Amino acid sequence: MSFTPGPSRWPDVWLATAARGVSTCGDFLAASTLTLALQSAGAGGFAVSGLLLAATLPLVALAPLTGRLADRVDSRVLLVAAGLAQTGVCLALAHAGHPGLVIVLVGLLATGLALTQPVLSALVPAMVRAEDLPRASALNQSAGTLGMLAGPALAGLLVGGFGTRLPLLVAAGTYLALVAAGLLIRTRRGGRGPARPAVAGDAAAPPAWRLRHDPLLVAMVASVAGVFGAVGAINVIEVFFIRETLGSSTTVYGLVTGAWTLGVLAGAWLFARVVRRLDRDGTLVRASLALLGACCLMVLASAAVPTALLLVPIWLTGGVFNGGSNVFNNVLLARRVPEAARGRAFASFGAAVQGAAMVGFLAGGLLLEAVEPRPLVAGCGLAGLLAVAAVSLPLRRAARAAPARAVAGPPTDTHEVPAGAAPASDAPARADAGLATPAPAR
Repeated sequence: MSFTPGPSRWPDVWLATAARGVSTCGDFLAASTLTLALQSAGAGGFAVSGLLLAATLPLVALAPLTGRLADRVDSRVLLVAAGLAQTGVCLALAHAGHPGLVIVLVGLLATGLALTQPVLSALVPAMVRAEDLPRASALNQSAGTLGMLAGPALAGLLVGGFGTRLPLLVAAGTYLALVAAGLLIRTRRGGRGPARPAVAGDAAAPPAWRLRHDPLLVAMVASVAGVFGAVGAINVIEVFFIRETLGSSTTVYGLVTGAWTLGVLAGAWLFARVVRRLDRDGTLVRASLALLGACCLMVLASAAVPTALLLVPIWLTGGVFNGGSNVFNNVLLARRVPEAARGRAFASFGAAVQGAAMVGFLAGGLLLEAVEPRPLVAGCGLAGLLAVAAVSLPLRRAARAAPARAVAGPPTDTHEVPAGAAPASDAPARADAGLATPAPAR
């Protein structure tokens, strides 16, 4: 798999890291603001699930297109164009009143995310040497996680004090960070960008890589998607559980949801150290599934709390496991996918997981019409654990049969990831963090 053959470009890493953190904060600030607005206005589960579906559908439906664009079009052009478009859409969202228009604009905002996510995810490995990727990936994931942490907290504070317009205007400004990063980052990929670091043996056309040619990656994607689909309804249910069942304010809602994200950040750094010792891909994917099971166990435990503040330590712990699972999944992708195909790989992974999560969003909206939030939270945790049990056996079989490295396509250079120095990476959250992972399982 290809990395830069020269010295790592740390200024570029920091620019990409800052852009991811600031723009992710905008993503979650806008999403949390609109979710709180709907709940405060008396909207039910259908409205919240509709909002989440609009924010997720483009990441699924457009993945084949955005993944190819990330691999074939100059990354600078894509970041600048998408950042400007998202700024304009979010400004319009701040002044939109009709629910139908809000849904359309949320979908357009997510279209930009569907493009920038694989672009940034595939760009970071091209900035550094193989031995520096764990640190670069952990930095990138941490920035996204901090953005995910700050967004809901800011939404809770700003919506309570100023209403919905101000936080949406602030969110619009955060997307300019993508424009600045696109203009300032020297490393480029896709198209014919002259500033892209030269890589020995680079070919003009991407290698003939297909996800289905690597059984271990297929098993990993199917397993993660299955678990996220089972537990995904929690993303719809949580606002009603925290605000209505536990009787908490918008500020407490922001604090509690931020606890999981803070755990993801801690887990990314903790497991970035552990991942160096896992030199077998089969071990990596089995460890990721075990951590997802621990996440689901924390969701199940959260159903028993009498007050919202007691959710903080439970969700903090769940976030640590979630961050570790994301690191392992992204290491596996960076390790087994040729450089020129990474945009498609990250887009495909994100689409599969987000598509499965959409099933959970829809189920959450339907179930909230008939069942109280607390038993639904317990049901989400239990469903996630059952999904982990169901996929564990086929995943183990795929792990035993998999070679140490994929052979789906020719490498683009001679710089392979050394054993014991596996790259670490991207964390979830409802949309992203780290190299390219989806929403957290909670």
